[in-house]
Amino acid sequence: MIKITVAKGDGIGPEIMDATLEIILAAGANVEIEEIEVGEKVYLAGNTSGISAESWDVIRRNKIFLKAPITTPQGGGYKSLNVTTRKFLGLYSNVRPCMSLHPFVRTKHPVMDIVIVRENEEDLYAGIEHQQTDEVVQCLKLISRPGCEKIVRYAFEYAKQQNRKKVTCFTKDNIMKQSDGLFHKVFDEIAKEYPEIENEHWIIDIGAAKMADTPEVFDVLVMPNLYGDILSDIAAQITGSVGLAGSANIGEECAMFEAIHGSAPRRAGQNLANPSGLLQGAIMMLNHIGETAVAEKVQNAWLKTLEDGIHTYDIYKEGTSKQKVGTKEFAKAVIANLGSKPNQLKAVSYAKNTALKLPKYKKKQAAVKELEGVDLFVHWNGTEANELAQIVQKIEFDQIKLTMITNRGIKVWPEGFKETFCTDHWRCRFKPTMGNKMTKNHIIDLLSRCLENNIDNIKTENLYSFDGNPGYSLGQGQ
Repeated sequence: MIKITVAKGDGIGPEIMDATLEIILAAGANVEIEEIEVGEKVYLAGNTSGISAESWDVIRRNKIFLKAPITTPQGGGYKSLNVTTRKFLGLYSNVRPCMSLHPFVRTKHPVMDIVIVRENEEDLYAGIEHQQTDEVVQCLKLISRPGCEKIVRYAFEYAKQQNRKKVTCFTKDNIMKQSDGLFHKVFDEIAKEYPEIENEHWIIDIGAAKMADTPEVFDVLVMPNLYGDILSDIAAQITGSVGLAGSANIGEECAMFEAIHGSAPRRAGQNLANPSGLLQGAIMMLNHIGETAVAEKVQNAWLKTLEDGIHTYDIYKEGTSKQKVGTKEFAKAVIANLGSKPNQLKAVSYAKNTALKLPKYKKKQAAVKELEGVDLFVHWNGTEANELAQIVQKIEFDQIKLTMITNRGIKVWPEGFKETFCTDHWRCRFKPTMGNKMTKNHIIDLLSRCLENNIDNIKTENLYSFDGNPGYSLGQGQ
């Protein structure tokens, strides 16, 4: 008996969780359920993370967490429980299969069958934000080599396990050459270890357009967190409905399984909600814990139920559907089909699936790191970059000179354009003159001179090279 943690969540969560558990237990799932409370009630009781310390203990002890959708109250500093759980438990891989169920669920893409593997812990979802000036807020995009290596390797190992033929990487490294550039670089490195699997890279914007138009050209997609969040919802919707998609969040020790849709409070308590998304998450859970025979039985029964035209309101369509049912009735129909297989839809077979065995990340030898300059970010309410340059040049000294000023990343000095709109947030780059080297004492001197000259320095970024390669971006237009 495998003990799992279950949270019924908010809105439609309790209804679809009850339906899901009823189905998997009827199919013979060898699980023992330990329930915890998370979500809106916990938030409103004063816990800004939406979960108690005791509930964390249960999740960490059982390792497997099946979670219904929850409601995060707006405002008030409440943190997303999904994001928190993924980070605290090291759930670095989010896996979302998106397969069309044509002709039983309406879609413009009848042969679509893709899996999106999304990095789950970092990128802009690090949630590190600061108001810098009156007019500018920043959000830090953090991409790490360990994060890239773990998620890219997972994507190739998943493709290998599932007998899929191609892995495609989506980034925006033509613009974000350092962060997305690292993701792409690691993808290319790891792809060489899997010569039997085709690999390719697309820029995210045209890749997303291609996925929306011709998803059948893709198989497994791997990408950083934000892109994966957006594209996996789009992919689920164009297969027929976001309400049909499940999600696995996999880490080295723990795993969380869920539907990708929200708590839909307007539909709560009406016996209307489609439990399919959470059921798909539960099927992924069963596969993960080795209950592959049960997972196969449930998935095929679910496919047979959809094929029989027994549909909840969200996918019901006159002429295709045969019976509109509620949450409870849909669950009973799936249970009645246990042991059956679909006739038109492709039946699944999980018998050969084995658990993925992923190596732990090994640190690389440290690069030679050299300080090459510093960016001082300045809050200044003027509009003329030349005027600011004259002010900032007062803090220069013989060895260290102002070389560039940017505003929102665009070079405005020297040789800026008067047409460029500027906010009150300025990046002033200082670098050593020919034959000199930058030191941290120089940075301290610059900051001291900012104080002496009443220059409002709001942050600094040290500019380093690694093994002789610049670890910082140029200004746009530089």
